[in-house]
Formats: sequence, C-alpha cells, structure tokens
Amino acid sequence: MLERLSPRTVLCGHYGSGKTNLTVNLALLAARAGDRVTVVDMDIVNPYFRTADFRELFRNAGVELIAPLYAGTNLDIPVLPPSVRTLVRSGAGRVFLDLGGDDDGAVALGGFSADLKAVGYTMVYVVNSRREPDPDPGEEASLLARIQAVSRLQVTWLVNNTNLGPETTSDVIRGSLPYLEEVSRLTGVPILGTAAEERFLPDLGKGPLLPVKIYVKPPWSLPD
Repeated sequence: MLERLSPRTVLCGHYGSGKTNLTVNLALLAARAGDRVTVVDMDIVNPYFRTADFRELFRNAGVELIAPLYAGTNLDIPVLPPSVRTLVRSGAGRVFLDLGGDDDGAVALGGFSADLKAVGYTMVYVVNSRREPDPDPGEEASLLARIQAVSRLQVTWLVNNTNLGPETTSDVIRGSLPYLEEVSRLTGVPILGTAAEERFLPDLGKGPLLPVKIYVKPPWSLPD
C-alpha cells in the first residue's frame, strides 16, 4: 500500500475513523523502509487524539514530527509553524499530513493546496463504517465532498479502516466492504485497500491489505 502513495500524503476523514493510528503506522513503515519521514499534525481544532501525542515513539523510530505551536498545552491555538510550507515544497523524503476530523480540520490544509498541487500529492480518505450506529454512505460521501471543497484538493484513495476497538473481529471488517464499495460508487474515488491488525489478515482474503498495530488508545485503557 505504501508504494502507491505519493511522497506527500494527506490523511482525512471523520472523527473516529482512525486517521491518526493509520498515519502512525504508515510513518513507521516508511521509516523502517529507509525513508526520511516527517509527520505533520494538522489538528488545529484540537480533537481527542492527535499525532502530537506520539513524539517519543516517532523520535525512537527516526520520524520527525511537526505539530501546531503550543500543541499539548493549555495554550493550544490554531497556529502551524512556517516550516510546514518549506517542508511541503522541498520535495525531500516522505511527508504525512494528518488532518483534524471532518471538514473543519481541512481548513488549514487549504492554505497549502497550491504547494501540494505543484509537487504532487495523495489524499487518503479513511473510512470506519462502524463509527456510527447507523452508517450512511451518502453522509460519508457528503463529508468527503465538503473536505475537498474546503481543502481545495481532491481525494485520490479510500482506505477501509473499519473497527470496533477491542471488539473488532474479522467478520466486522469483512462486513464493511459493501459500505466501502458504495462510498466509492457515490464519490468516484477508488479503494486503495484495507488496514487491519495482522491477526485478522488471514481471514480477509484477497485485496490490498495493510497490517497495522493499535497505537492510538483511549486514556481509560492505559495503565496509571
């Protein structure tokens, strides 16, 4: 899956779709492959989970992290450092840009749209069909369209990241495929593949699969 992504890759989607966990996995995978990797946390709307929470993990893997100024403090305000534009324009190494949730999180990306179009980019929309009790492909397609409009960029791939946290099973993931295919039909955006924990891969059959580890966990599941 990594080889089909541009050196400049944006990850977007609903809150709770698993964008951040997928970003962490892709960044670590690229670093293990020998790439120079930078992750840009564009979560200027300060949602619950953010890539800025993984500084130590990234540092140990040789991944650079750029986060909004004052991220992780009580002075958190929507300010991205100037180095982001330089990084996007430079063409050096791989850069993963992790957006905040929904179309609100895509606002900051719009300021970099011309730079990304100039150097080339991939924009991945991450789908978790089980994030709502009554999933609606039409609503998903509508959000994708709003993200495109606000960011002034086009989504190039869908990635299936359907899960129910610790209650995830291979049946849950397999059962999400019709939903994903309908979102693809409604939007015209092709499916890149499915991200799932390695233990589920033997049951998922054919198709591009990305084994992932669960790095993003709710605070109540962590030891004191």
